[in-house]
Amino acid sequence: MVQVAMQDGLVIGIDIGGTKVAAGLVDGNAEIRYQTRSPMVPDSDAAAGLAAVISAIDSLSASFPNGGVHNLIHGIGICSPGPLDPATGIVINPPNLPCWRNFPLATKISQIYSVPVKVDNDANGAALAEAQWGAGRGYRNVFYTTIGTGIGTGIVLDGRIYHGRTGAAAEGGHLSIDYRGPRCRCGKRGCIEVLASGPAIAKRAQARLMTLQGLTSVILDLAEGNIEAVTSEMVDKASAAGDPVAKEILQETIEFLSLWLGNIVDLLEPDVMIIGGGVASMLNPFFDEIRNRLSGYCINSRCQEIPLLRARYGVDSGILGGASIAASNIVAVGKR
Repeated sequence: MVQVAMQDGLVIGIDIGGTKVAAGLVDGNAEIRYQTRSPMVPDSDAAAGLAAVISAIDSLSASFPNGGVHNLIHGIGICSPGPLDPATGIVINPPNLPCWRNFPLATKISQIYSVPVKVDNDANGAALAEAQWGAGRGYRNVFYTTIGTGIGTGIVLDGRIYHGRTGAAAEGGHLSIDYRGPRCRCGKRGCIEVLASGPAIAKRAQARLMTLQGLTSVILDLAEGNIEAVTSEMVDKASAAGDPVAKEILQETIEFLSLWLGNIVDLLEPDVMIIGGGVASMLNPFFDEIRNRLSGYCINSRCQEIPLLRARYGVDSGILGGASIAASNIVAVGKR
């Protein structure tokens, strides 16, 4: 397992979303020294999108004592929505960032700040941060998934992100476990994302409640009687209160994830599997149950030896993901 250190300086980690740009100064102990957030302008032109990133970076200098932070920066790592090309740093055509089409983000930022810049997607960055500094530290091969509005995955083998031939590998959220299942936004049927993400949990609860009209439900109480207002968080709270519908929905979700992770084990046999994202806290009490169910979905007789851990990094995973990408890029550039 390759460990990356930055004893003599700082890197900047940047997390770009459809509505915000979060940036942080990260030191060699993987501590965020300063961070800032600013709005993203996804529907404007490419220059406006770039200006939003530059503004976030420059605002870090104002947070740093006595200014002069740019002299201490060794590199910049950016987590951006994809599709993108991590080899060239070109953002290709992300649905959530229509301002950028075949946009050379890494080159543009590098020209301004004169440091190495690396761009990758958010799940890959978070996976690398967990492998280097977080729950996956000390493990050689790491499988990471973030479960929230969608399901993203990252694979780190021997300390390096596995990108595949073109950089499009590790789209584990779009592995189908039911070819007759509901259609995912990607166009396929039965993807784990359309079955077990936060919105998917809410949608299945809504559908179940529609068939039980007239019956009382803690979920409905939390939603003030509006089925369409049901969220995955409400399902979680209702399950904790003993609501049978909520319990059924969560048990179904556990079954989906167990089947999916069983496929991951048979394909990769990682040293550890790490779950992050907003739904992770909901699933945390069921991690042992998921791992115990793996034997029913694996041909690997030693599947239950693989730890299933909660991610160390939460809302700051994008910043730390960018920082880990930057740190690894510095090492790679130094070896050339």
